[in-house]
Amino acid sequence: MLLLQLVINGLQLGAIYALTAVGFSLIFGSTKIFHVAHGSAFTLAAYLYWWAVMKLGWAWPGGVLLATVGAVAFGLTVERLVYRPIQRHEASFFTVFIAAFGVQIIVQNLVGSVFGRQTETIATTLSRSVEILPDLFVAPIAAISIAVALVVFTALTLFLSRTSIGMAMRALSENPDLVRVFGLDPFRISQYAFALGSAIVVPGAIFSAMTTGISPAIGAHVMLISLAATIVGGIGSLRGAAMGGLLLG
Repeated sequence: MLLLQLVINGLQLGAIYALTAVGFSLIFGSTKIFHVAHGSAFTLAAYLYWWAVMKLGWAWPGGVLLATVGAVAFGLTVERLVYRPIQRHEASFFTVFIAAFGVQIIVQNLVGSVFGRQTETIATTLSRSVEILPDLFVAPIAAISIAVALVVFTALTLFLSRTSIGMAMRALSENPDLVRVFGLDPFRISQYAFALGSAIVVPGAIFSAMTTGISPAIGAHVMLISLAATIVGGIGSLRGAAMGGLLLG
């Protein structure tokens, strides 16, 4: 029974890692930008949801909307104001990495200054464990986390394979020059990748706030594990990133 308990807990944690890793892998696979600051989108989404629900008293749909808008706005802003100027000057991969790392540090300290550096949690009955079998305790949030991760992965797969924007993002990862030949703007497609990749971290950020709690440094912690998951699964592979996140969980 102990083994089953650990497996369930691992799947719940792995779902959070997988969601973050898939968002990072989507951005890197489409744009070839090593978006280390992706963890900052996780941090901002978690704190915006916590602030909306715990401080402002909003219902959870409003908190989810605010967290999603904040994460997407962050991703688009970083792509437009940080990465794009660097790309125009044809800077090296290392330059982009250092810029992303700097953004991560700035956001971490800004969040700490605004919301405080203590650990915050969201009180909810969904995180209370229930004994479903003798000595087996499972919180409803565990099943919800796994189910949401499966829905997100399925929807993302269909989006990339069935929609024109999704196919354009796949084409951008293979041959940017070919995208220009067909009259498409690579920078616009990159924005789609950053917006979608940033939005994918929102469920994991919210689940973290409901279970383990959040702190300003949580983005760096989750991003480090998600990078490991991405490397284990194969950089640029969405399915590999998802399976790597679940495995590490």
